[in-house]
Amino acid sequence: MNLPSELKYTKEHEWVRVEGDVAYVGITDFAQRELGDIVYVDIDSTDKEVAKDEVFGTVEAVKTVSDLFSPLSGTVLEVNSKLTDAPESVNSDPYGDGWMIKMSIGNTAELADLLTAEAYGELIGA
Repeated sequence: MNLPSELKYTKEHEWVRVEGDVAYVGITDFAQRELGDIVYVDIDSTDKEVAKDEVFGTVEAVKTVSDLFSPLSGTVLEVNSKLTDAPESVNSDPYGDGWMIKMSIGNTAELADLLTAEAYGELIGA
């Protein structure tokens, strides 16, 4: 199981990469394996304020549709446009080309609620 130690994680299986006052968010390797082949990503929250744990989009796999939950409060600055033409990049590179949104961090105190790679690994039994 791929769990980069420099990332933070949520119990809902999102990962967060913090770069200054901006966070990149995607789903974890574990989540994409559980979902199976990703066929469509629907995120229409660019320039919208989102609260922590609020749904910001959905990801559709061959057999299911799953909500995407914001790990932090802030404003969605950008949606990964590559996912429109290549949603399978979530499966092939969940921590790289498969990122979903770039957002401003509205409340830095919320970062303390995120899991370390070790804690997330324990959660999923990795």
